[in-house]
Amino acid sequence: MALLQVRSFPDDVYEALTVLARKEQRSVAQQTIVLIRTALGEQGQQKARRQELMRALLDEPPALSGAFPSPAELVREDRER
Repeated sequence: MALLQVRSFPDDVYEALTVLARKEQRSVAQQTIVLIRTALGEQGQQKARRQELMRALLDEPPALSGAFPSPAELVREDRER
């Protein structure tokens, strides 16, 4: 992985970056990468892939029938104890 060093980084921008990183529970380096990817449009591609996956799951949900008892069966079982 490449190493990036930025000189003469404005203090006010660094402070804003630090605050945002803390808010998002990321390191300053992680937050910088997220912001750069967003600016370059990579986040949009990842979001589109996630949306496509969600659409596919909604169109064909995984077959779970019979894997779990219905709520009515659970209540009935509880009452019979």
